[in-house]
Amino acid sequence: MNRIAIIALAAASIGLPASAETFRWAGATDPQTMDPHAVASAPVLGFLNNVYDGLVRMSKDMKLEPSLATSWEPIGDGEGWRFNLREGVTFHDGATFNADDVMFSYERASSEEADVRSWFSPVIDVRVVDDYTVEIYTNAPNPLFPASIANWMIMDRGWTEANDAARPDKETGNFATLNVNGTGAFKLADRQPGLSTTIVPNESWWDDAEHNITEATYTPIQNSATAVAALLSGEVDFVEPVPIQDAARLASSDGVEIIQGIETRTIMLGFAHEAETLKYGASAGESNPFKDVRVREAVAKAINVDAILQTIWRGNAEAASQLVTPALSGYSTANSERPSYDPDAASALLAEAGYADGFGFGLKCPNNRYPNDEAVCQAITGMLAQVGITAELDAMPVSNYWPELRADNFDMYLLGWSPGGSMDHEHPLRFLASTPNEEKRLGSWNFGAYSNARIDELLPGVLSEIDIAKRQGMLDEITSIYQDEHAYVFLYTQPLVWGARDNIALTQRPDNFFILRWVTVN
Repeated sequence: MNRIAIIALAAASIGLPASAETFRWAGATDPQTMDPHAVASAPVLGFLNNVYDGLVRMSKDMKLEPSLATSWEPIGDGEGWRFNLREGVTFHDGATFNADDVMFSYERASSEEADVRSWFSPVIDVRVVDDYTVEIYTNAPNPLFPASIANWMIMDRGWTEANDAARPDKETGNFATLNVNGTGAFKLADRQPGLSTTIVPNESWWDDAEHNITEATYTPIQNSATAVAALLSGEVDFVEPVPIQDAARLASSDGVEIIQGIETRTIMLGFAHEAETLKYGASAGESNPFKDVRVREAVAKAINVDAILQTIWRGNAEAASQLVTPALSGYSTANSERPSYDPDAASALLAEAGYADGFGFGLKCPNNRYPNDEAVCQAITGMLAQVGITAELDAMPVSNYWPELRADNFDMYLLGWSPGGSMDHEHPLRFLASTPNEEKRLGSWNFGAYSNARIDELLPGVLSEIDIAKRQGMLDEITSIYQDEHAYVFLYTQPLVWGARDNIALTQRPDNFFILRWVTVN
């Protein structure tokens, strides 16, 4: 049975007793860290939403709702936001939550070491008014700010500092990499990186629990066939993602349900815009062709996205033209067209740029981060070869992949992005299309250092403009700029395909966050 978009799945029991409350689930990617400020990736943030809380959170239908803040209101004439904090909340170790923890979490999450610092690029000051009131001031009116920090999780100052983890360390790790002390619905019971992670209910959680789980264990299973077999045998209760080629078979299997939708994630190729020379492949050491917009356009025209959608995705994914999908706010309808597949035009562009005989380069790709990621990269490698561009494909586990990109060890790379929190175009603009700037906390995932002064100039207005038409005009201009410059080659929006035993009730959100507090075992 397939159901689209956000869905709550409740089905009949498959013979397990009603009291069965152990839950086992599997995915392709292990959370890289337990530190909520160290890595801004969905596997990390999605998992940690179960053990940490933020000031605000997203509901089942992606609506903003209170969490550690009970309410919030603008300060003055758009100077910032005042957050009124929830009293009586304790961390897992019993420490009391208050405004000082919010201040500490801001200092930590906005620091140079934090991968989530771009969330705070509009922030100019944070003030503790009293133990349960915090004011966050922005450089201009920012109506989207509360939603933009929906995945900002609050840590206890005392616990974090006492364990020498005052700043995140995404490279070598620290105490917060393996340990958790949040205020969330579940507590960490056991963490074995790459093998399993077990969490148990937080009996002192401030909110009402909707689940009936007594213990939940997550196991990363990179081999999709193994994961599917585990679901069919009942070894696990839930698997994501389900390979698209297995969805129909699983849907017709006894005791299994398929939950399907479209994710808010755009898959794209990025380039080393700033590098002077290529680092990999047959042309390593030679001048970097990707600095030339004609070469980047040739790459876009050489890739047959429709063929990828049909052969790899079996028609279940949608072609992408920009950083966000049509379902999200700020999407530019005026720029909905994507480059047409035209290998002859690609060859002509290469010749015009001085690469009539092609060149060799390195393509970095994960093999367990996105569904079919390595297969897509293999297909792209073959397509580029048809126009004389020879890719040396290097596919690797995501735990190795992000460090390689952060170290600039690539010529071209595969990336997926979902605008967590605000669910608006401004989110990827800050992370992916802004000129990297540590001081302004911008461009923290702009690995190739793409830069355009006009985009940088327009972004503050996108964040502050309340006139919808004016704001969309800015977004349309920005979209046309990064499209014309082929800053990225946009491929597709990937589908969400989950599989569950049919005694499991759950909610599928389009951001692909699996929230355990909405799971019941019948």
